[in-house]
Amino acid sequence: MESLLSLAFDNLSSFDGSKIKKGLRQVEGLLAQICLAGQSSPRKHGENQQQPQRRMLADLSPDPAFREFFKLQEGFEWNVAQRLLTTLDWLVVRGGDGSYDMLIVNALDLIQGVLLLHPPSRVLFQRSVHMNLLLDLLEPINCPAIQCATIITLVVALLDMPQNVRVFEALDGLLTITSLFKSRETGREVKFRLTEFLYFYLTPETPNIPKAETRTNAIGGPDLLKSPGKSKIFGGGRERSKSESGNTLSVEAKKQHLDRYLPGVVDELLKDLDTYKPFGGILS
Repeated sequence: MESLLSLAFDNLSSFDGSKIKKGLRQVEGLLAQICLAGQSSPRKHGENQQQPQRRMLADLSPDPAFREFFKLQEGFEWNVAQRLLTTLDWLVVRGGDGSYDMLIVNALDLIQGVLLLHPPSRVLFQRSVHMNLLLDLLEPINCPAIQCATIITLVVALLDMPQNVRVFEALDGLLTITSLFKSRETGREVKFRLTEFLYFYLTPETPNIPKAETRTNAIGGPDLLKSPGKSKIFGGGRERSKSESGNTLSVEAKKQHLDRYLPGVVDELLKDLDTYKPFGGILS
């Protein structure tokens, strides 16, 4: 797997847009192989095609390829999220004319996937430089496709990571989100995604990544991989460390934060959360 990642990283670090595109495709192919490992082979032409079975993170833990991928992500050298963020930053700096818009969207989509497959990589967004990169992509100068992909990436980066939420707040993330939400220039699809984000922000904070028992990994997150099959990340455990608990805010406290930017709107959002349970009720 190191050789596959090495080829992809070489392309991602190129200054040639076509090579970066190839690198993104290589990462996508690797993630797809991991996610679809163990699935039944596709039917022959003419037979009924079925959608791949939806699999949870815990379902992947017995797979050797996934376990190897997860272990590699614990070190800086092979961490895919870090490489994608570096590539994304390069694309943003040089893509002011819109020439790299699709590559930016592709990179954001892959960051979402990597953070879902390797939740400890979310710790990267405790660094203001990475959080600011996402917030910059929400500026009105960017196209709606980039804004929508960024909002989804932001949700994944904040999921079960109160520490990241506090960084987001400290960098005026709520101001960025609500300014875009209130702007008359913001399109319908982007406003829909922003509404989803506001629902997400107002849900209770329940960190899911447990405190490392022995050491931290090279990217600064908890090392969960001495025995990945036993890690709580595969079993859905919700044990909190003291530091995690200390960084959480109540829904009421977050409501007060948001009220400063959207007065009179937050109560309606909370009513919707209680009535319609947009996340299936799992976060309420």
